[in-house]
Order: sequence, then C-alpha cells, then structure tokens
Amino acid sequence: MPANKQILLDNRPQGEATASNFKLVDSETPPLKEGEVLVRHHYLSLDPYMRGRMNDAKSYATPQPLGQVMQGGTVGEVVESRSPKFAVGDQVVGMGGWQEYSVVAGDQPGGIRKVDTTHVPLSHYLGAVGMPGVTAWYGLNGIIQPKAGQTIAVSAASGAVGSALGALAKARGCRAVGIAGGPDKCRYVTEELGFDACVDYKQHRDAQSLSKALKEACPDGIDGYFENVGGMVMDAVLLRMNAFGRIAVCGMIAGYDGQPIPMAQPQLILTNRLLVQGFIVSEHMEVWPQALQELGTLVGTGKLRPRESVAQGLAAAPEAFLGMLKGRNFGKQVVKLV
Repeated sequence: MPANKQILLDNRPQGEATASNFKLVDSETPPLKEGEVLVRHHYLSLDPYMRGRMNDAKSYATPQPLGQVMQGGTVGEVVESRSPKFAVGDQVVGMGGWQEYSVVAGDQPGGIRKVDTTHVPLSHYLGAVGMPGVTAWYGLNGIIQPKAGQTIAVSAASGAVGSALGALAKARGCRAVGIAGGPDKCRYVTEELGFDACVDYKQHRDAQSLSKALKEACPDGIDGYFENVGGMVMDAVLLRMNAFGRIAVCGMIAGYDGQPIPMAQPQLILTNRLLVQGFIVSEHMEVWPQALQELGTLVGTGKLRPRESVAQGLAAAPEAFLGMLKGRNFGKQVVKLV
C-alpha cells in the first residue's frame, strides 16, 4: 500500500486562523478489507465552512477533531478495489479529507460516488457540479423561490456558490446582480458569468455608500438575496430589499474569526416582512440528484463557466485555505494533488 501524506488539525485557532494550526504528517495506508476501495485524490476542496469547524464551539456542524485529518471534499481515482461496486480507474467524488489517499467502504452511505468527466472536468465536481453548486440550487429554489423578472442578488458572486447562483437565476428569467471584491472579479461576474450587474464592495467604506451603488444596479429593488458574507454587505442589501423579499443565509464569513456581527437595522426585516432563513445543504440530500443534473447541464453547455484557483501540492493547502478566507482566491479554491 502507498505511503500517504496527511494534514491534521493540530490546535484550535485563537482568533484568526494561522498555518500553525495545521500539521503535515507522513502515514501508512492500511491494507484494504473486503468491500473497501483505495482512492488516490487528484483534487482537494477548500471551503469557508471549514473555518467554523476548526473552533470547538456550538455550530451547525460538529467541530473538527484535533489530531485527525482535516475533513473536506475530494475527487480522484480508484487505484485498488475490493468492492463489487467500484473498479480500478473509476473516477469518484467523496469526503476524503486533506490527504493524498483515502480508504473508503464501497457501500458506505454518502461515501463515494462515480462521476462522468466526458463533459464536466473532474475538479468541477468539487465546485459548480458539487456541494457549492447544490448549495446555490437549494438556496435559490428552496428558500428564495424566484419568479421570472425578479431581481436576485448574491454576495461573494465570483466564488463557487455565487457563480452557480447567477447561472441558475438567469435560467429562471431573473435579473442577477452580484457583489464581489475588486474590478477583475466584477468583470468576470458580468462578462463571463453573465450577471446583469456587479457591485464592487471594496469601493465602499460603509453600508450607506454600498447601498447607493446597489440602488443603481437594482433600480427595482431586490426580491431575493443569497447571503455568503454578512456584516456591512448584508446591512447594505437590507436597505434595498423589496417587501416580502426572501433571504437565504448560507455563510457569514465576516464573523468566522469569532467576532460578533451586529446588524445595523434589523427592523427592516419587520418593515418589509422579509423571510430570512439559514440552511445547511447536507440536510437536503433529497434535492442533490435534480440539482446536480441541472448544474452538470449548465457547465456542459457553457452556460456556467466556473473559474478555479489551484494550489499545487498538499503542503500548500493551509496557506491556500487562509488566503481564501481573505478573498484572495478567484472562483473555487482547490488543491491539485496529482
């Protein structure tokens, strides 16, 4: 069995996460038991939710255990199999974690599943045609429930979730408006992703200024909003929400270092009779097949053109992860292992 490199969570962050919270180790891959498969990971997914799990605090997911492999999505190839369900050479997606190889029970529910790379590149099964894409799909369809002609806004619009949200909203005949950081990201959102407008939050020092820019981008107000950020961005959007608008709360990256995120004007939820609902995509597994089918079609036909930031080698994962939390990535952040 091959030697395996792994990254463990060595200690919990005190405030901001740092590279010293992680530890790179060498380990042996255990021999396969009956029914198991050995997967060599080609790409590792880095996602904002992982920061919350590094804390030993009440959250929607159990904390990442200390001294164990950092958990996360992976795509790769079956290199040895003792399971009738998988053959050597099968390309699969799963939750193999921050390591080069994983041993998985072939019949484990939610363990690994085969993917078709004929029209969709393997790495996209960690992004647009994976968990982030399904997150966008459920937030839009399950909570926002858009109607043609409505205006749908999303923060972190150039990222893995936001880019999928835009394509899905356009497919439903909506006006899609993104919020992103920097002119390059905003240009990508409008020119490559096909959003109708994009507002650069980095050009604004406070919610009032950002809200004025949103008014220009959304002259008819905002009917549905997909929240990835919180803080000033959410305050600005609340000022532009239409009556009976719906907000799907997916992420609050502004507070991932443990600082409170006060809302400036929560009374607007009442004034505009808004629905504000948080959700976790893993609690809605029933929608995954339908969502993945639509997302795969959007990517395969070029209607969704996701971008990736690719870090090289397992050792690069911690710094790439910390950079993503600060918005240094452009699109979906992955680590290439092969």
